Amino acid sequence: MASKLQTQGAVSDINVTPLVDVMLVLLIIFMVITPMLQKGVSVDLARVNNPRLMNAAEKEDATTLAITRDGTFYLNSDKITLDKITPKVKDRVADKLDKTVYVKSDARAKFGDVVSVVDAVRAAGVDSIGLLTEKVQTRGAAAAATAAETQ
Repeated sequence: MASKLQTQGAVSDINVTPLVDVMLVLLIIFMVITPMLQKGVSVDLARVNNPRLMNAAEKEDATTLAITRDGTFYLNSDKITLDKITPKVKDRVADKLDKTVYVKSDARAKFGDVVSVVDAVRAAGVDSIGLLTEKVQTRGAAAAATAAETQ
């Protein structure tokens, strides 16, 4: 008498559901964490053709002043008023070997605000000021980069 129960062989299909679940969780984690990784205040930097690379501005102990479009000033990520920039910068750079202060200004910020910040930094005894900018993306370079990626 033949048994009605038959053993089935191993399933050879790949079950991708657990993989998709893990990838979605990782995607959500990265989407939440990435904005927190940005240091300082976000501004729309001015674009230039020949920027100078300033890797020291990305260091954890770098002194960065940000000027937003509406004229708000930030020392690293702390909001500050114009009259407090000089003493705060003087305190921050007093014990450092590299006394460079980096200024990043929104492209649409008032020129007078930028000059006021630079003047306040100079009053703190800082001779080396770095103005942070972005490189202009030209159409030819972007098209060449896209063509190089597709090949």
